[in-house]
Amino acid sequence: MNAPFELPLSGDLADAAAAWFTHMEYERGLSDLTLDAYARDLSQFTAFLTTHLGYAPCLGDLRALDVRTIRAFMAARRKQGTASRSLARQMSALRAFHRYLEREGLIASRAILTVSLPKIPHSVPKPLTIDKALAAVADNPFTDVDWIAARDIAVLTLLYGCGLRISEALGLTPKDAPIGARDVLRVTGKGGKERMVPVLAVTRDAIERYLHLCPYRLEPDEPMFRGAKGGPLSPRIIQLLMERLRDSLGLPDTATPHALRHSFATHLLGSGADLRQIQELLGHASLSTTQVYTEVDRARLIEVYDKAHPRSGG
Repeated sequence: MNAPFELPLSGDLADAAAAWFTHMEYERGLSDLTLDAYARDLSQFTAFLTTHLGYAPCLGDLRALDVRTIRAFMAARRKQGTASRSLARQMSALRAFHRYLEREGLIASRAILTVSLPKIPHSVPKPLTIDKALAAVADNPFTDVDWIAARDIAVLTLLYGCGLRISEALGLTPKDAPIGARDVLRVTGKGGKERMVPVLAVTRDAIERYLHLCPYRLEPDEPMFRGAKGGPLSPRIIQLLMERLRDSLGLPDTATPHALRHSFATHLLGSGADLRQIQELLGHASLSTTQVYTEVDRARLIEVYDKAHPRSGG
């Protein structure tokens, strides 16, 4: 990955940070997107310390960190409009860095580990209905270019038909493509964890149509989905497509590419799939992460009950 810092750090801290990123990339196998997020988190923290101290921080400054300084950083981020969820994620990243420095014997400060993380409001995924999800993956009415329309439908079908994250779908290569008789897709998810996902015939057909129409030469190990000019397809293109589909199909504001993954899991659960099986298909490390979909299913059941029961008053 590129150098992660916008601001200069003192030599020993810069070396320690570089070693941490190397550890996360090659030993823990974190994705480029995750590494970039950690880099921004650490850069923002060191920018605050630079302003606070009046010079670029070094390891000695991290050793001397106190609770007051950390809380001042969190207050500054709040003033900049950072939401609780984002701030909690950033603090988790900074804690991970400090734990790494402790394991390496570089610091022994516990201050950042004693400050409470922001409380995150409990929320549940917001899937689309089955009809709305099927409508979203049926067509791209916003382009007259056949191969682009086929590309977009193939991507959306992977999100809903296989429950992929958008980064996983856009990271697929031609050699991994589920085409022909291949009805299982090998997916590399977060932390380099691999999983096998069954592929429906409609998904294979969508991918085959895209590959047949794509005007660019696709190397076996390069990203399969391409932008209009031939480079790797940006997630933003698919996000913008979903925004336009929200208007044309009357979808809720929560209809994002990731909502198709939520829909995949929720519709499977509603059809009787086992929670452990859904965990495997989604690539969740913990079953507790998957269990949130039981809340979605229960909420929908109550909604249907309220509308249908003769004594509900609905």
